[in-house]
Amino acid sequence: MSRISIVIPMYNEARHIGRTLLAAQKAAHAANVECELIVVDNGSSDQGPQIARQFGAQVLVMPGLLIGALRNRGTAIASGEWLAFIDADVEMPEDWLTPLFDIEASGQADVFGLDLHTPAAAPWYASAWQRRTLRPTSHASHVVDWLPSSNLLMRRHWFDKVGGFNESLRTGEDKEFTLRLREHGARLLSVNEQVALHWGYEMNWREWMGKEMWRQGSHLQLLRTHGLSLRLLRFPLLSIAVWVLDFLAISALLDGFPHHASLMVSLTLLPGLVLSIRQSIKHRNIGLTLQLWGLHWMRLHLAGAAFILSLCHWNARRPARG
Repeated sequence: MSRISIVIPMYNEARHIGRTLLAAQKAAHAANVECELIVVDNGSSDQGPQIARQFGAQVLVMPGLLIGALRNRGTAIASGEWLAFIDADVEMPEDWLTPLFDIEASGQADVFGLDLHTPAAAPWYASAWQRRTLRPTSHASHVVDWLPSSNLLMRRHWFDKVGGFNESLRTGEDKEFTLRLREHGARLLSVNEQVALHWGYEMNWREWMGKEMWRQGSHLQLLRTHGLSLRLLRFPLLSIAVWVLDFLAISALLDGFPHHASLMVSLTLLPGLVLSIRQSIKHRNIGLTLQLWGLHWMRLHLAGAAFILSLCHWNARRPARG
């Protein structure tokens, strides 16, 4: 019988970890594989570690480490021929594993990640932001350049081949890791026939903006580790351009040129509109397009701020969590 080791980094996820572990166990049982649950805790102050132990998980308590290091420490004690990395607030579907094992056996792909959706209770901005990456089921699963690490599945030898996650990255470690997997020949498949639920959605605007600010701080580190490329430079440069247009708009307004200021402001709206149309056109939902337009406008401003702060060696303090 095959064996899968499921590694889950965690920080203060008592609300979700039981659901995450139970769903993972059910999926392994449905696929008829032995299941090893490994939770790597980053120093939680809640009951998360105790709850994880009640579900039979091995719990490693390792405060102060970054997210890549947590995943690597969990993998170091894993014994399965299959590895899965799941965030502590993600509920996997019961039919998660069997079809992916079949796809891997047929030679079509090597590393897998399921699309995410939010529960019905999520606020509109959290739901809209998640839906931007969710493809309709009519769109077939497809090979991609990189995958997010909210859920990843692969054979152990791929992890060993690239040496695991980069332990120096505060965020963006999933993109960096899967880009290296692809460079070493792995075929990465984004799967949308099944959907995982993300229960750790943002409860308020402050949390949404804080998470985006934190996420956008990874661009400079990715450029340092992977070198200059248009793919990695595109979004930071776009966000800086929006900031420049904002500055020009304020300057024009102060100099008494309101028409010029209006033009500059209009130009800051265009990138967000293009991104929102590109991501929502597959859903054919004008409401979603408008929601994403506003969210992208905010994200571009947050990304510009995060990039500038990272150039100034600013480091956001945030515990590593799944």
